[in-house]
Amino acid sequence: MDHPQAMKHLSLEQAFAFAQQRCLAHGTSEPVALSLAQATVDAEAHGLPEVGFSHLADYLDGFACSRIHPTVEPTLTHPAPAMIRCDARKGIAQLGFDRAFIPLRNAARQLGIALFAQHNGFTCGELGYYTRRLADEGLVGLGFTNGPPLLTVSGQGQPMYSTNPLAFAARAADGRKVLLDQSSSATAFVKILKAAHANEPIPAGWAVDARGQETQNARDALQGALLAFGGHRGANIALMIEVLAAGMTGANWSLDSASFRQGSESPGSGLLVIAIAPHLLDEHFEQRLAQQLTRLEALGVHRPGKAKEEAYARARREGIKLPWGLYEQLASMS
Repeated sequence: MDHPQAMKHLSLEQAFAFAQQRCLAHGTSEPVALSLAQATVDAEAHGLPEVGFSHLADYLDGFACSRIHPTVEPTLTHPAPAMIRCDARKGIAQLGFDRAFIPLRNAARQLGIALFAQHNGFTCGELGYYTRRLADEGLVGLGFTNGPPLLTVSGQGQPMYSTNPLAFAARAADGRKVLLDQSSSATAFVKILKAAHANEPIPAGWAVDARGQETQNARDALQGALLAFGGHRGANIALMIEVLAAGMTGANWSLDSASFRQGSESPGSGLLVIAIAPHLLDEHFEQRLAQQLTRLEALGVHRPGKAKEEAYARARREGIKLPWGLYEQLASMS
C-alpha cells in the first residue's frame, strides 16, 4: 500500500463524500463543504488533479490556519439588472458563485448578457469549472481571475501578477464543448514545484530567479517568478486579466495579495465571470458550432476540451484514482 504507484480507487460518490467529510472535519459549514467538494471532484474527474484533490490540501490547510473563513456566507448585491456583485468575505470562491448561479443564468437568458464580480475570496481553484457550468446551461461563459503574485515580465525578478488565467466555454448542439482554461504564464506553477521537489531542471523560458535572470534551476525559480508566455504579449494579457479580475471587482491587486499557502491572511482574490445567451443573437448558434467543430476536426484541428470530456466520461464509469500518499495526507490532516 505504501508503494509509490499504489492508488486509492473511489467512485465519484465516494470521492465527493471523502472531500465533504474532510472539509467538515476542518470546521466548515455544510454549504462550504458542499461547494468545495463538488468543485474538487469535478476538477479531478475532468482530468485536472492539480486543481482537484491535490489542491484540496491547500484549502484544508487554509481553514486550519485561518486563511479561509470556514463558515462565512457570501454577500450578494445587484448594482444593475445584469450585474451581480459578491463579497466572499474571506471565504471560498465557489460558494459565492453557487449562490449567484441561478440569478446569473436567468439574467443572461433574459437580458442577453450578465456578469458576476467577486472580491475578497480565496483563489478560485479550476477556473474552467465556472464557465463549463454555464455552457451546460446553453450559455457562453468567459472567466477571469487573479491571486497572489507569481508571474513577472522579462528582465524583472519581482512577481507582479498571478498566473492570471482566462477560461471560455461554449456548447454545440451535439453536446460537444469548446473548453479553454489557460494561464498567462509559460507554464503552471505546480510544474515548477514538482521539478524542485524532484531536483530536476526546467526548460528555458519558464522562469527567472530572484535577480530577474532566466533560470533552468527549479529551486531558484521558486525564489523568483514565472515568465509570461510569448514575452510581452503574454504579459499584456496578464495585465488585462488583472484589470478585469481585480480592478473591476474591487479585489486585491496581485501585488497586494497574501500567499495562498502561508500565513493567516486571505489573498482577497477576484473572480469575474460573464454569461452570454448566444441564441438571442443567432438561434442556430449551437447547430453552426457543431458543424464548425466537425469541419475543424476533419482537418486535424485539436478541439480544446475534448480530453476533459473523455476523462469525465471515464470517471463516471470507472471512478477516480488518487495516489495513496495524497489520500493518506488528506485523511490525516487536522
